[in-house]
Amino acid sequence: MTTSFAPLTVAIGDLTAHPANVRSNAPETYDPENIAHLKASIAVLGLLQPLLVQKIDGKYAVLAGGRRHAALKELVADKSEKGFTAKTKVDCRLVPDDCDVTTALSLAENITQAPMNAIDEFEAFARMMEVDGQTPETIAKTFGTTVAAVKGRLRYGLIHPDIRAAARAKTITLDTMKAFAEHPSQEVQKEVYEALTKEDSYLQAYTVRQALKSRGVQVSDDIGAFVREDYEARGGAVAADLLEQHSVLEDATLVETILLEKLGAAAEEARIKLGFAWADAMLRYDYATMADYGRVYPGPIEPDEAAQKRIDEITSELEKLQLEMEDEGLEDDAYNALYDRVDALEEEARDLQEAYSAEDLARSGVIASWSSGKITLYVGLVRPEDTAKEEGARGSSANPTGEEAPDAGEITYPASLAEDLKTERAMALGAAMALHPEATLNLTLFKLVSDVLGSGMSVTQAIKVDARKEYRNHAKMDEIDETSLEQVAAAHDALDLSWLDDARSPADQFAAFRALKPGEKAKLVAYATASTTQACFARDRQRDSLMHDFEIEIMPDIRAHWTPNAAFFNRFKKAWLLKILGEDLGLAQEAETLASSSKKEIVAFCDKLFAEPFATLTDAQRAAVAAWCPPMMQTAGIACDEAKPAAETPEPDSEVAQAA
Repeated sequence: MTTSFAPLTVAIGDLTAHPANVRSNAPETYDPENIAHLKASIAVLGLLQPLLVQKIDGKYAVLAGGRRHAALKELVADKSEKGFTAKTKVDCRLVPDDCDVTTALSLAENITQAPMNAIDEFEAFARMMEVDGQTPETIAKTFGTTVAAVKGRLRYGLIHPDIRAAARAKTITLDTMKAFAEHPSQEVQKEVYEALTKEDSYLQAYTVRQALKSRGVQVSDDIGAFVREDYEARGGAVAADLLEQHSVLEDATLVETILLEKLGAAAEEARIKLGFAWADAMLRYDYATMADYGRVYPGPIEPDEAAQKRIDEITSELEKLQLEMEDEGLEDDAYNALYDRVDALEEEARDLQEAYSAEDLARSGVIASWSSGKITLYVGLVRPEDTAKEEGARGSSANPTGEEAPDAGEITYPASLAEDLKTERAMALGAAMALHPEATLNLTLFKLVSDVLGSGMSVTQAIKVDARKEYRNHAKMDEIDETSLEQVAAAHDALDLSWLDDARSPADQFAAFRALKPGEKAKLVAYATASTTQACFARDRQRDSLMHDFEIEIMPDIRAHWTPNAAFFNRFKKAWLLKILGEDLGLAQEAETLASSSKKEIVAFCDKLFAEPFATLTDAQRAAVAAWCPPMMQTAGIACDEAKPAAETPEPDSEVAQAA
């Protein structure tokens, strides 16, 4: 229909808004900030699409192209732009006076201008550099955007063509395609892509990023930033990216070598300072490997005259600092500085009153590893060969990790999965605690009074009873099994929160809280404590006997709160999944049949198996499926004696009710 509209040129000053333009009622559309990109494009490239106009009262009213018209007016008003005045003529198409579909024409143009496909946009930016010889700076000026934004799009347009083609064909998602931009080398991208798609498994952005990490270290990574200066001094190759922070140190072996040297130097410095017998370094502190190590601790000593003098000085300074910290007018920075000073002084005082024995120093050492972006020292470790082991016991009697070590032939769990499983185990424990309010109330009250009235050492670090909810860190929180989340939500729904009214003062809230029935208080305390559970695997009885026994009491079977699902199984190698099916679950025939299947199909099989065990399973297989979970997640014990359901109110004369 538009082909019949006569072409003409009209001076910008003779253009006016058309009453039928559908955007005329949305003035924010024409705000200078919203048309800045369009203005920049017209300034450089000119008006690429003619305006649709209709003559009204001697003026040419813009029926379609209101934003272009607004951009043209901005260019006329901008004296720094050359070539645009009120008399400058632009291309238009004239709509006849008797046309009765003006609103439809305006609407059609506005809704049919679909946004450009993301991959097309990335590739178009890349072509502007490769073919037209433009730079990120000139492209940014053309589109009225920032250089950083242009470089961000260019990075995706420079991904290997085969990977872009896979995204266009929807074989992989756009997010997965973008993950390949983590490495600037197209050759590396292609190698990783081919390796990951060999089994025809579903490719995820997370998997791609993990695979690319083995092909180099980004300069923005904490390790990359830590070793970069030494790495470049030794001639290490750097794959440059359009965005500097995404450039990659390609020689992962050299990066590791330099990091180990720095860790070793830090460990040796600590060894000399503290007097240990040996020093070592490891990239990551491997808890499974360290399970066989023992650990020694400094014991109390009688300070000499000089040490006692310093302790007295520290005590005096701490008292002054405490008074300063009570000033409610303190700024946060000033308060934090005082807090850090208090920490340092208390640590110094402990060092003056504690020391390792000569015997312990002679058989123990220090290991330096990289953790949370910095060097972390583990001191007082005793190697297995230096530890006197009890007959039949595995590893030393002093486990430094607080977690049970897996058996030698066990499947190796990826570090990221292990960390996420710790979080899921903490959530399961929280659900069990919320469902057993009497037992949890007793635990909470015991910890509170013991921490205050006891020896000064916390009875357990497993729960954080300090009126702060624990943040749950998990790589795939939206994909985990929701059993424990649903149980905690149900426990929350059963709480009496009538006292918690923001319109009331704290004193009034407290009065209403005190008036609650004891059983309701128990549920509130249990729910609050359950929200503080710390991420950890099974506890070592020697290091935390309280929580070891308590967990067994309220959570004898973690499967009551957690079930393996597809997101969990997808993070295993295909061979491991077959091993679990055949060896752990007694499904050898099924494992053999699935051996020729893709990993995606095996994951789907496992997901269905655990969601609803098949009717064809034997009793033994059904029991294995019902009980199976990763070894570090397992709990074992007798059922909790607290037989009452969570929603039931304790008897008023019970000891717990009286305590509440």
